Amino acid sequence: MELRVLKYFLEAARLGNITRAAERLHVTQPTMSRQIKDLEWELGEKLFERTNYAIRLTPAGELLRERAEEILSMSEKTLQDFKALREDEISGDLAIACAESQNIRFLAQCINQIQAAHPKIRYHLYAGDSERVLEKLDKGLFDFAVIVENVDLEKYNCLTVHAVDRWGVVLHRGDALASRDFIEPRDLMDKPLMVSRQALSADMPKWFGDDLSRLNVIATLDLSYNGSVLAKEGAGYLLTFDHLVDTSETSDLCFRPLMPELTTSMYVVWRKHQQFTRAGNVFLETLRQVLEVFEG
Repeated sequence: MELRVLKYFLEAARLGNITRAAERLHVTQPTMSRQIKDLEWELGEKLFERTNYAIRLTPAGELLRERAEEILSMSEKTLQDFKALREDEISGDLAIACAESQNIRFLAQCINQIQAAHPKIRYHLYAGDSERVLEKLDKGLFDFAVIVENVDLEKYNCLTVHAVDRWGVVLHRGDALASRDFIEPRDLMDKPLMVSRQALSADMPKWFGDDLSRLNVIATLDLSYNGSVLAKEGAGYLLTFDHLVDTSETSDLCFRPLMPELTTSMYVVWRKHQQFTRAGNVFLETLRQVLEVFEG
């Protein structure tokens, strides 16, 4: 299985058309078709369903697309890391997965300090729930991950961020619950709720307890901003961290904290026995210094 052929496959999957994919990659259509058929023979599975007008992925094709994206991403990252070794000046790319939180200010402080001495280091920030993030960290696709859940210290090295995020409800300012200073579990039992998938399984059981099964969760989401748009239109109540969406006096939305208080801690993790590039070592050293004095 060649990387070049995986690129052909991904471009054909993205465009839904082998001819246009061949044009985009500057190869002939017969060449691309033959290479993809050879790939199907090698894997023993049909990757595309073909019609007169387009192609679409089979279940096997969907599986390969996910794997191929990871393989090509890892290949590119490896090439960039080795290229950085040949540079006199410390350079390279760092892939960092970040939880959605106001407390990632420590990351900005870290980058600011490094940029003064090593301006050729580039940072690529990614979002996602902890399960997907840690899966990609395990595969080497991420160098570091900033997560908001307990850490498996058998698998990862860890630094604690000395700040916590406070949970609450974002709701329309004209709602009856907006007059409350805080929100209790009983206030939300009959309300349409929106919450992240991770929080629904990891955080909300701590607060709702045995009542979790009675909740009316109308939407799960990855980004609080999207939830705030729905909340602004009156679609439901968004359970999220404080300071992630605009709830200032000029906003139609407000934030009310949960009571009893629910907070979540933050950690920076990386794989045990991980061999960093020079850029990674600089980042880790600076990160330790920043977190020693950081307060959210």
